[in-house]
Amino acid sequence: MAKNISETPSVNIIGAGTSIEGDINTNGDMRIDGSLTGSINVKGKLVVGPSGNVEGEIICQNADISGTIKGKIGVAELLSLKSSSKLNGDIITNKIAIEPGAVFTGSCSMGGVIKDIKSGTAEKTKLTEKTA
Repeated sequence: MAKNISETPSVNIIGAGTSIEGDINTNGDMRIDGSLTGSINVKGKLVVGPSGNVEGEIICQNADISGTIKGKIGVAELLSLKSSSKLNGDIITNKIAIEPGAVFTGSCSMGGVIKDIKSGTAEKTKLTEKTA
C-alpha cells in the first residue's frame, strides 16, 4: 500500500551553532539562526535571526532579516531589515522596510523591477533621468 505524502510547505530551521556549506532549495519557509555559506532559494518566507549569518545569494518571496548577510538578495514581495541587521550586498525587491539601526552597504533596486522568483532571475526596467 502506497503512502500519500502531502505537499504542505514546512518550516525549516538551521539552529544557532549549526554551520552549513552548500545550496538550499525549499518550497516552505526557512529560519536561519546558525551559519550558511552558499545560495538559498526559498519559495516562502526567509527569516534570518539575530545570530544568523548567510554568505551567498538569496532568492525568496518575503524576508525578515535580523542577522548578517553578505551577498545578493532578491525578494519578490517585502524585505524587512530589522535594527540588528547587517547587509553587505545588492538588494532587488518590490518593497523594503528598514528599521533605524540597520546597516546596509550596496545597491537597491525596487518597485520598477520585474522579478521571476521561480528562475531566480531579475530584469530591471530602464528609467530615464531628466535634468533641468
